[in-house]
Amino acid sequence: MGKVLQIGAGGVGTVVAHKMAALPEVFSEITLASRTKSKCDAVAQQIGGNRIKTAQVDADNVEQLIALINEEKPDLVVNVALPYQDLPIMDACLATKTSYMDTANYEPKEEAKFEYSWQWAYKKRFEEAGITAILGCGFDPGVTSIFTAHAAKHHFDEIHYLDIVDCNAGDHHHAFATNFNPEINIREVTQKGKYWENGQWVWTEPHEIHKPLNYPGIGPKESYLIYHEELESLVKNFPTIKRARFWMTFGQEYLTHLRVIQNIGMARIDPIMYNGVEIVPIQFLKAVLPNPGELGENYQGWTSIGCRIKGIKDGKERTYYIYNNCSHEAAYKETGTQAVSYTTGVPAALGAEMYMKGLWRKPGVWNVEDFDPDPFLARLGEQGLPWVEKFDLDLEL
Repeated sequence: MGKVLQIGAGGVGTVVAHKMAALPEVFSEITLASRTKSKCDAVAQQIGGNRIKTAQVDADNVEQLIALINEEKPDLVVNVALPYQDLPIMDACLATKTSYMDTANYEPKEEAKFEYSWQWAYKKRFEEAGITAILGCGFDPGVTSIFTAHAAKHHFDEIHYLDIVDCNAGDHHHAFATNFNPEINIREVTQKGKYWENGQWVWTEPHEIHKPLNYPGIGPKESYLIYHEELESLVKNFPTIKRARFWMTFGQEYLTHLRVIQNIGMARIDPIMYNGVEIVPIQFLKAVLPNPGELGENYQGWTSIGCRIKGIKDGKERTYYIYNNCSHEAAYKETGTQAVSYTTGVPAALGAEMYMKGLWRKPGVWNVEDFDPDPFLARLGEQGLPWVEKFDLDLEL
């Protein structure tokens, strides 16, 4: 039992707050903070029961963060703000000797670059401070990494081939919208692709490699090879992997809009001058696109995310598929959010529970696959994300 400070009150943050508030035996006190306190107040009101205290903080401002942490004295800071803000929040946690958890790796504002190097560099300082940092505890990264750790622990002597597959077969009835922060989403899916093979990274042009894959209960969907951050930690932590790739589905209409946005310069992340005011085009675009946190009401369909793995067990080759399917309608009914927010928020709340129970707690900076997957997966289905395992089947990859 302990106290948590959650920073971030968007779609994912809403789910995290809902799930933690439902566990008073684990989370005795919850403070929800963001730059806009009214967002926090709305989430707290929606949850009710006076379970959530709210506060205002600029997550880019280390001194403000330190002041808030010193005032609240949480056992754990749960960061579901923007990836740009990971390092300021980690700095504040170091200064106050408070443990830390996030769902996405650090990314500098001025460059669309996804690397764990910045956060891994904190490892020794967190060890010396005697505090834990848990990195990437969403779904992907997060559950996909825990699925891989589970496979390595229980079903394989060596994992050789890993393909993470992410399908959103939902319909939000908008011409174009992103399922999480547009600025981060567009930066992520428009960069060059990258995958691991034979001990090195192989680069591809954006969306250059694609093929139809069949998703359980959904059917065939065109899937595109993109780079995703959990690949970096998984190939480090499971060195028998010969090839690791990440696939994500995109509809043709989405890709057409994305291409136009890039072609007209609206995906630019560098500042431009407009009427004497400096603006960043992608930030302006974010302001006019639908709010991902408000897509849930009319969202229909399912997501399907999992790991397709080939390797060796007892000297024999085996294939394995572990996945979760999540309903947009069910996610909205429970938390008022769509399934992309739900599938990220549930694991974040569960990771915080693992820390509070002392199951995932050791000084230093760790990715989720560094911890025992069993207690997490034992609770994942109970918390709304049931998972399925299939053995010895055609992985299509």
